[in-house]
Amino acid sequence: VPYPLFAFAGLLPWTFFASAVSNSGNSLVGSANLITKVYFPRLMIPAATVGASLVDLAIAFVILIGLMLYYGVAVTWTIVMLPVLVLMVTLLALGVGMWLSALNVKYRDIRYAIPFLIQLWMFVSPIIYPATMIPEKWRWVLTLNPLTGIIEGFRSALFGRAFDWPTLGFSALATLLILTYSAYSFRRMEKTFADIV
Repeated sequence: VPYPLFAFAGLLPWTFFASAVSNSGNSLVGSANLITKVYFPRLMIPAATVGASLVDLAIAFVILIGLMLYYGVAVTWTIVMLPVLVLMVTLLALGVGMWLSALNVKYRDIRYAIPFLIQLWMFVSPIIYPATMIPEKWRWVLTLNPLTGIIEGFRSALFGRAFDWPTLGFSALATLLILTYSAYSFRRMEKTFADIV
């Protein structure tokens, strides 16, 4: 796979994830007027910002198709896994964004930590380098990052490569755990949002 295409396939889910987490992490504080005036499920605010980032993902995907045509990379049957991977990265972004948005209401300094956290997360994710570049004995550390299985899965789905099912399975499990914990934390802190904001 040509490197520009390889890198862009990694940037596709990453850019969506980074944008969704940044926007949803600051969404509750940015919607303070709405929260104090009207009651509605507060979870809709971070969820809507994650949903809005899906539009950017769709546009970037059109560019990826153009790159694949330019480099002559054919689509195989593995492309059927792409909707599952998009769902996984969306749920992971929602989980992380929901948790950060609730923390941001309680501790206002979190908004300054979010860009740093995202920047750090980028370098520990196999976006500009393949996971196989990491020595075998240390690869398990990279697998602890739930984005690793999703990003490598995107590349496998797009380029017809074999899926790393254990890593993908761990990413799915980690995504569900993060989403469940974030929803629980969000619901617990939600009662005080109108008072704090």
